[in-house]
Amino acid sequence: MRENKVHGIIFSNMHDHALSELTEKRTMGSIPIGGRYRLIDFILSNMVNSGISDIGVVTKSNYQSLMDHLGSGREWDLARKKGGISILPPFGHAGSGIYRGKLEALHGILGYIRHSQAQYFVLADCDVIANINLKKAIDQHMETGADVTILYKKDYVVPDAVQECTVFEIDDTGRVTDVLINPQTSGECNINLNMYIISKDLLERIITDTSSRNLYSFRKDFLQASAGKLWFQGFEVTEEARKINCMKSFYEANMDMLNEDLRDSLFPKDRPIYTKVRDEVPTMYGLGARVSNSLVADGCVIEGEVENSIIFRGVTIGKEAKVKNSIVMQGTTVGEKANLDYVIIDKDVTVSDNRMLMGFSTYPIFISKGSIV
Repeated sequence: MRENKVHGIIFSNMHDHALSELTEKRTMGSIPIGGRYRLIDFILSNMVNSGISDIGVVTKSNYQSLMDHLGSGREWDLARKKGGISILPPFGHAGSGIYRGKLEALHGILGYIRHSQAQYFVLADCDVIANINLKKAIDQHMETGADVTILYKKDYVVPDAVQECTVFEIDDTGRVTDVLINPQTSGECNINLNMYIISKDLLERIITDTSSRNLYSFRKDFLQASAGKLWFQGFEVTEEARKINCMKSFYEANMDMLNEDLRDSLFPKDRPIYTKVRDEVPTMYGLGARVSNSLVADGCVIEGEVENSIIFRGVTIGKEAKVKNSIVMQGTTVGEKANLDYVIIDKDVTVSDNRMLMGFSTYPIFISKGSIV
């Protein structure tokens, strides 16, 4: 696979409603995860590690934090004179509003797509944390000659996220024979990872055809409607892959990063996940600090107890405070003798002294960005 044959398109806002608490002031792609990363880091790094060096990021709203995070693309080796990363804000015309779905978003960037010299496009959302070798899927697509190659993973449908789930029926040859949207099932399924490989010519035809018919849903108006007409070939992802499609899955994905085996599979040395570099001093631990089974980023001040938690950059944990089974994001201050258990705290929150916040493993408490508790 030559680098200039493939162009990447990442949709940063497609699933904002699934995590509405976290996307009130940011895009899905810029949601913090794992102590130092953003969700977009995973698919962006997967593309770069697979030799894709021309990538467009489609935005919709609340994308200031995303632009700040991506910058020039230097951390992903995308700060280039030719190609590199492009931020694609929503484009409309008089009488039209902001795009309703992926097909309308693609129509808004049709000029960008036509300008590309690539023969193939990889379309992807930001709702999956994974370390996938996309080269294998791209090579399969070129070898088979399929109209669309769809990446999927065998897994179980999360009840809380059924509205965000698309499942495929696949025959013995790997061909997708049916597309099920929001299925009610308890068994193992072929779950859509919202990653597709398609030729430039076919992509242009799909965009112009669906636009002329006022169709906007990629899942319903294209995938489901075309399953028996076009050749959809499945590509099973065997690497670790987690869909982030509800608050429960977001919490569990963070907590699972405390597992060393999962970290090794997500962050192998030969296929790193890149992110924006922030120069911070090392974390300072006070005399009364006790930390166990936790990920603690740089720039923190820890004077209390931290257990089974994810602590982002610049967090302060006061004396005799206890933080367990929680996610504490950047710039938060936890006061002295505060007690947190099963809590998700967004950025720049202040938890006052002696406060007690207790959630549950299946329903953690969420504190919104900039709050004072």
